[in-house]
Amino acid sequence: MAWNKPFTSIIFAVLMAGLLTACSVSYKFTGTSINYDLIKSIQIDNIANRAPYGWAPMEAMFNNKLQDRYANQTRLKLVKRNGDLHIAGEITGYDQFNKAIAADGYSSQVQLKMTVNIRFRNGKTNQSWEKQFSATTQYNSTQQLSAVQEQLVTEMISDITDQIFNATVADW
Repeated sequence: MAWNKPFTSIIFAVLMAGLLTACSVSYKFTGTSINYDLIKSIQIDNIANRAPYGWAPMEAMFNNKLQDRYANQTRLKLVKRNGDLHIAGEITGYDQFNKAIAADGYSSQVQLKMTVNIRFRNGKTNQSWEKQFSATTQYNSTQQLSAVQEQLVTEMISDITDQIFNATVADW
């Protein structure tokens, strides 16, 4: 029976190796519903800052994040013109207003809101629409906007680009 133990161990190891290589689970979730046989490219125009009040770096931050979202989460090729999908628009609002009032009558919370108008066209299905997307965030009124602005704008841009991505290619 001494020969049986090594023999059993070898058979067990071979079976486990075969099982592990034969049965592999691959799970990839990007949330997209793109038919890559039909749609191969996307054109994203520069989203200009047309808000009456704005922060200079906001336009570049928004455009970079939007392009990165499609580059990282789809297999679409980013093109300068004649894309199968086309996104255009502008930042139309960047506003702050008092959200909460403290017992002393002064503002205790300030809300910051960003609004973007987007025009979308799917050249393969002739689907097109125009929608506004917005995001809000708050900060304590004891803080200067300039001290928290980059972080807050980054959060709002992330939220809005998620909304745009879901509306255009995720069908959520």
